[in-house]
Amino acid sequence: EWLKEILAKPTTSVPEAGRALGLSRNASYEAAARGEIQTLRFGRRIVVPTAWLKGVLQLTDEGGKEAA
Repeated sequence: EWLKEILAKPTTSVPEAGRALGLSRNASYEAAARGEIQTLRFGRRIVVPTAWLKGVLQLTDEGGKEAA
């Protein structure tokens, strides 16, 4: 499943995070610019921490571990 592959890495791209949230590419970058999607910047590259994405999607249990 594409979502499992994305969440297996420490970070993902803004469009892939947006896809997981049901957003288009443009809407994803707009949400990131507004701070609605958490991002990290490395030079010109912008990535989304998958730990944040898992939390938003409620894919972690209360202890912070991945839910089955």
